[in-house]
Amino acid sequence: MSDSDRNINPSLRSRKRIHPSSTSTETYVEQILAGNRTFLSRAITLIESQQPRHQEQAQAILAACLPHSGKGIRIGITGSPGVGKSTFIEALGQMLLQEGKQVGVLAIDPSSPMSKGSILGDKTRMAKLSREEKAFIRPSPAGTSLGGVAQKTRETIILCEAAGFDHILLETVGVGQSEVAVHAMTDLFLLLLLPGAGDELQGIKRGIVEMADLLVINKAEAEREQLARDTQRAYRNALHLYPPKDSGWTPQVAAGSALNNTGMDKIRSLIHQYFEHLQKKDLLIRKRREQALFWFEETIDQQLKLFFQRDQAVQEAMTKIRQQVAKETLTPFQGAQKLLDIFLQKNT
Repeated sequence: MSDSDRNINPSLRSRKRIHPSSTSTETYVEQILAGNRTFLSRAITLIESQQPRHQEQAQAILAACLPHSGKGIRIGITGSPGVGKSTFIEALGQMLLQEGKQVGVLAIDPSSPMSKGSILGDKTRMAKLSREEKAFIRPSPAGTSLGGVAQKTRETIILCEAAGFDHILLETVGVGQSEVAVHAMTDLFLLLLLPGAGDELQGIKRGIVEMADLLVINKAEAEREQLARDTQRAYRNALHLYPPKDSGWTPQVAAGSALNNTGMDKIRSLIHQYFEHLQKKDLLIRKRREQALFWFEETIDQQLKLFFQRDQAVQEAMTKIRQQVAKETLTPFQGAQKLLDIFLQKNT
């Protein structure tokens, strides 16, 4: 093995030689519960696969691991491109490791709408963290899923917690209309912002700020430090105009530099205060239950759509109806209704 291979997290090396379906479900579960990164990576590959036989085994593994999950802390981290999400996650991850925690990072990379390809560059952006034995980094392509969150991310969280990772950091593609998906699978939603009020304050989507439990002005360094403090003050003032959260938590605004590791102690303290607040009021259990029901309903919607799209009669009629809709001889509603009628006639 080369020196470069020795410096790579075992969970990353394992992806070079995956034969995920050749191993029994019992072996997967046993090895995941023992904290084996190789088997964890392979199980995640099963989850992400679209093949029915892989999905069947993945669901069996999940069912066995579910009772061993739920004890971790789940933090969603979002922000516009260039705000420093990967640098921030690496700095926060290093702090957690120093506290004796085990950190799982699920980084969702943007997929190309043309080639369906994905950069998956977080191994290089988090070079230090990727070499830590108690850290696990799994980049996944966002695909076409809602809000840039990989469809199977929530299931991956379950496996990571069963493998012993007590802090799961979920990095999203960036600020978008459907970041509600991230909010619905994490305990704390952290929004990273760049120094600079005014246009920045106007440009950020109101809904994203409303969902955030903690706002962090990153890159507060050198000549931008004062600008970051001004931005921090502007957001604190703006948050007073937002309706209070059902949890009773008041969103906090902090400023710091993940690159220079300044202000990170304060941010870590605020994260700790947030979870103390949830536990004191028994809100974490209620939050998790609400999220489970949300994803239960989302999964029904997704499975019904797949069942519809895979129907042979629908597939046979799809091309002709698509052409009619494109030529505007049918409205989109009429085209969809025709396909639904075909599907219902066959399946009722």
